[in-house]
Amino acid sequence: MFATRTRQLSIGLGCTLVLSLAQPAWAHDHGDHAASEPHGTGHAAALGKPGDPATATRSVEVHMSDAMRFSPATLTVQRGEILRLVVHNDGQTKHELVLGTSAELKEHAALMRKFPEMEHDDPNAVSVPPGETRELTWQFTKAGSFAFACLVPGHSEAGMKGTIVVKAAPSKKR
Repeated sequence: MFATRTRQLSIGLGCTLVLSLAQPAWAHDHGDHAASEPHGTGHAAALGKPGDPATATRSVEVHMSDAMRFSPATLTVQRGEILRLVVHNDGQTKHELVLGTSAELKEHAALMRKFPEMEHDDPNAVSVPPGETRELTWQFTKAGSFAFACLVPGHSEAGMKGTIVVKAAPSKKR
């Protein structure tokens, strides 16, 4: 009896340990790393860092629709610019706008297909319920061509993505 009880206790403790270490990816809210990482590192660091809405250089209205499109689908900014994106969901379903590199967004979209209930709490993402508006402020610190997309499963695959062109500051002539 003692051996059986000890074995049951060992199995129970082992299961508890495995379950605590194997937290499912869908339980990850994407925001737990944001507080522990300095701005400009980790997710979306290739294009910049979160910006302060009070110091935004300009605001741009972005509309999302159930036609699986962003309007405008292309944004052009200057390197160093702090842009406030005012994101409107004109549709009847939840949409989101996530900034990143094309590779990063493609990888993240695959994860979202596996765990569709995953919620975003990243500074480079905004989820917008139907008929509502949210804001995202970002400082674009690197020149290049970057992307944004709706990572709700099936949306980016249906064409709900866009491009951000970050231009280097013009060189000063002497």
